[in-house]
Amino acid sequence: MSFDYSGEFEGKVALVTGTSGIARGAAFRLARAGASVVALGIDPAANLELAKLAADEQVQLSVSTADVSNADQVDAAVDKLAQQFGGLDIIINSAAIHPYGTVVTTDSLVFSHCLAVNVGSIHLTAHFGIPLMEKRKGGSIVNVASVQGHACQQNVAAYVASKGAIHALTRAMAIDHASAQIRVNSVSPGSVRTPLLAQAALTFDGPGADVEDVFRRFGAAHPIGRIGEVDEVAELIAYLASDRSKFCTGGDFLIDGGLKAGLGVK
Repeated sequence: MSFDYSGEFEGKVALVTGTSGIARGAAFRLARAGASVVALGIDPAANLELAKLAADEQVQLSVSTADVSNADQVDAAVDKLAQQFGGLDIIINSAAIHPYGTVVTTDSLVFSHCLAVNVGSIHLTAHFGIPLMEKRKGGSIVNVASVQGHACQQNVAAYVASKGAIHALTRAMAIDHASAQIRVNSVSPGSVRTPLLAQAALTFDGPGADVEDVFRRFGAAHPIGRIGEVDEVAELIAYLASDRSKFCTGGDFLIDGGLKAGLGVK
């Protein structure tokens, strides 16, 4: 998929949480259209790979190592961004972990950590980032949720709790900051070709699973007949981050190949 939005984000500064999967796709989508992007990630390998790809492509995309569930580290990263670029216009919250288990089998520390990363990081980037957006007289925040915030599978209690919370938090943030012209929306992907989905494939079918074969099976559950691609989700994120969507706030945008619409259809 390729659209020509060259220069659409020229002069804009964006913060992205996560350095792989959808986060990586969104970071590149914004940087290729002229934004200065800072991506925050905790995984050294993913951080290094993203930094190398950005250097190879010669886009304005830098990587900072940070635990996005840690207030001090997010504060420091946002402060560094502000000093380097002078402000903040866009936040893409895409960092996530995906533990498996019911409320009985999931350890309380694992449950709490999932919420801290998946939801707490959104609070932290907004807590430290929105004051910078207010100085710019507006901005856009896009939170990556999941179709599982609407309807879930079994054995993912912590993950779906976090994604449902993102939907609610998105609405609250949108209402609270609309008067400052800060728009807040969420996107809810179905199965998308990411490292998290590969993890799911190995979880369901075991360490020796043929990941592509599992992806085909996951895709068959979607009425459109396949899993999604990172670039497709990044395009929706870019739309919501841009002035093309300036009347959109407080919404959740499904990008799930018809999965939710088709639940129960045989």
